[in-house]
Amino acid sequence: MRQSHMILASRPWYDGMAERLEEATGDVFYLIATPEELETTDLDAIQPRYVFVPHWSWILPESIWGRFETIIFHMSDLPFGRGGSPLQNLIVRGFAETQVTALRCVAELDAGPVYLKRPLSLLGTAEEIFLRAAVQVEGMIRAILRDSPVPSPQNGVPSVFKRRAPKDGNMAELATLAAAYDHIRMLDAEGYPPAFLEAGPFRLEFKRAALRHDRIEADVSITLASGCLQK
Repeated sequence: MRQSHMILASRPWYDGMAERLEEATGDVFYLIATPEELETTDLDAIQPRYVFVPHWSWILPESIWGRFETIIFHMSDLPFGRGGSPLQNLIVRGFAETQVTALRCVAELDAGPVYLKRPLSLLGTAEEIFLRAAVQVEGMIRAILRDSPVPSPQNGVPSVFKRRAPKDGNMAELATLAAAYDHIRMLDAEGYPPAFLEAGPFRLEFKRAALRHDRIEADVSITLASGCLQK
């Protein structure tokens, strides 16, 4: 029987996923990219079997996850690394790989039972990592639809990451080239505030970095820092 599903994803690396999944599974998929779009979607008409949430920066109301089986994809090996900004928090802690965890949405943040996990490399820029994660998520959705796994409670001692703010992109206190390189690449993705330094009235923002033996080569954008007026 043909079923309907929703995908809540606000980033461009999930464009085209609904169409590919429809072709692969024969089901109907609705891609929702903004809270406003979600608010105006007629859930009663769609009656989604699953609500898949690969990349969503807003709190989901219980009116959704309490009515429909809602599956979040989180970029850490839960219960380690619950909370915000898992990619950046893992990289600053020195991790080179992680797991994408598919878990059921519950009232407590990232605490729901787990359907499955898949490995994910943390090498490259944030955008490259997100693109790899999208491939894994698509495969995981297909596996969930095919196998109907029963989620299991999380096993281990939980830890919680703090969501990073744009000000955390400041590299002024970093002491090594490796740390600076990681800082630049972990923020190098469309829609993310970049790594930066402030020098006098100027703000230097960094993207597309390469770590050489004794230096970092990167694209640099120079603007006047906030509060500085052009004369």
